[in-house]
This record gives sequence, C-alpha cells and structure tokens, in this order.
Amino acid sequence: MTILMRESTEFSMAVSLLAGGAAGTSVDILLFPLDTIRTRLQSQKGFLASGGFRGIYSGLLSATLGSAPTASLFFLTYDFVKQKFQSNKDSSLAPVGHMTAASLGEVAACLIRVPVEVIKQRSQASPHLSSGAIFKDTLKSEGFPGFYRGYLSTVSREIPFSLIQFPLWEYFKFCWTQSQNKDVDPWQSSICGAFAGGIAAAITTPLDVAKTRIMLAKHGSSLATGQIMFALKVIYKENGISGLFAGMVPRVLWISIGGAMFLGIYDKVKVLAS
Repeated sequence: MTILMRESTEFSMAVSLLAGGAAGTSVDILLFPLDTIRTRLQSQKGFLASGGFRGIYSGLLSATLGSAPTASLFFLTYDFVKQKFQSNKDSSLAPVGHMTAASLGEVAACLIRVPVEVIKQRSQASPHLSSGAIFKDTLKSEGFPGFYRGYLSTVSREIPFSLIQFPLWEYFKFCWTQSQNKDVDPWQSSICGAFAGGIAAAITTPLDVAKTRIMLAKHGSSLATGQIMFALKVIYKENGISGLFAGMVPRVLWISIGGAMFLGIYDKVKVLAS
C-alpha cells in the first residue's frame, strides 16, 4: 500500500534541529519519572532494591543535557533522508524512505543517546549516587568505551522500534488526511504518534530489557559484553517470558504519551518555524 507524503519536499536543517530539540527536551523532562520506574522494573536487582519510588528524578540532569542534541540529530538525519526519497516522486518508495530515514536517524542519534543512557540508567538504579559521581566512576573504571557499553544493543532496539513507529505514524497521518480531505493538524499528529509509539513499544520491550541489563551489568561480567542475544537468553532463563516483558506497561504508557508529545511538538514547531 502506498503512503503519500503531505510534507513539503524542502529540507531545512535549522527547522529540523529546532523542532527535534524542543520535542526531545519536553518529553524527557516531563516523563522522566515513568522512565525511572521502567528502568528499575527491568534492573536485575529488582524494583525495590533499585530504589522503588525513591529518588524518582535521579539521572534527570544527564537526560536533560542529552535530550536536545539527541533528538535534533535524529530529526536532522530523518528529514534529510526522507526528503531524498520524496524527491524521487515515486510514492511507492515512501514506506522504504520512512524506514531508511528512521534507521539512519537512530544510528546517528545513538552516538549521543548511549552515553546519556548509561549515566541516566545507572543513576536511576542507584539513586544514592549523583550523575557526576557516576560519570567519574565510569570514566575511572571503564574509560571512554564504558560510556558506549550497550551501543549495539541500543541500536538493535531503536532500529526495530523506529521501523515500526515511524511508518505507522506516517501511515496514520496519511489515513487521517485522506478521511478529512486536508492535512492533519499537530494535535492530530500527536494522536497518531501515541498509537504508533505504543504499538512499537509493546513489540520491542524484550530488546529494551536486554539493553537495560547490559548497561547496568557489572564491569567485566558476561552481560557487560553487550551481546544482545546472550542477554535475552539470560533474562529468559532467570525470569521466563515475564522477564522479557518486564516494565512493558510503564514503557508503553511512557512512549505512548511521549510519542504524542514528541511527534506533536515536533510537527507544531515545524509549522511555527516554517
């Protein structure tokens, strides 16, 4: 099924950077408590041992500092690649364009996202330590590569997630545009983003659990090697199917709300900045 594109084929680096940065920062700050709960549910130590509901904003500083550049880099890549496919004028290539753009956007964004995630998740799982202390400890014990532990597992999670989320988001917008015979408004785009994000979040939860375990694993342990299939096997052996889907409810809730805000704010800022 072909998906027609409603956006202009013009690519603006400044608009992509501004819209992506505004969307990413807003979502990460407002929904941080849900993200903390999700991380602690997925931690090998368990929810209560990782802090329970205490220190729910642990790691917020690192997340806030990384939000804007991560989202900006993603949308800069996403919009650029998507525009290249749009210029082809072959609407049958639109789904391929969305998937390619989303995949390359995630590979680029993870260069910033992974170090931020490492510090943020360790802060969330150890609320008695500050982000600064965790940064120094990681640098001292693991060196610079320590900040990229879990890079491959994060990319392995984000690419499948984006391959589902962004084509669905574009498709839902296309269907809504067709039904009302006019382009969707930003608030309608946000609803499409919520459904697309929630579906993608539920399907990719096992990959998210594996990524969390790898990032939180003790330095030098088998899990710390970053092999996602090994991590999945360990989680299944220890906790079964329920372990693979640990934290799915807050993850789906977090990403559904986040998807609505993230993609809605992104579209709104693009409209205002254009």
